[in-house]
Amino acid sequence: MRLTSTAFPQGGKIPTRFTCDGADVSPPLSWSSAPKEAQSFALVCSDPDAPSGVWYHWAIFDVPQEPGGLAERCDIGTAGARQARNDFGKTGYGGPCPPRGHGRHHYHFKLFALNVPRLNLPATTGCREVEEAAQSHAIATAELVGVYSR
Repeated sequence: MRLTSTAFPQGGKIPTRFTCDGADVSPPLSWSSAPKEAQSFALVCSDPDAPSGVWYHWAIFDVPQEPGGLAERCDIGTAGARQARNDFGKTGYGGPCPPRGHGRHHYHFKLFALNVPRLNLPATTGCREVEEAAQSHAIATAELVGVYSR
């Protein structure tokens, strides 16, 4: 399985538009070569370089088999999917926003192909819980890493 974005390449700089210094909207993402057995998908974005430990920026889950990606500015409820509460305390996407002068941070967008149509998670679910649940149902994963600094 492969995860890509038209906004930035693997290991490339995430454009300002997708960060707290810009419009703070989610980047377009697409995936290919997913297992035919996949019943749904989950995606988690985290920053392991955060000063306080791993910082979760986004989790979207219960994403149906089609359309094979997420559009830019993915709104809550897009394609019937659900979004989790991030470490900023809001539901949905919160873009890269490292402390000024803290150097380059790596943002891991991790896609999980799942063997269930839905994750049985409450509306108040956080990103960490989505990642834990997705790991237990994953039949394949893919990762796209982008970098950003301020």
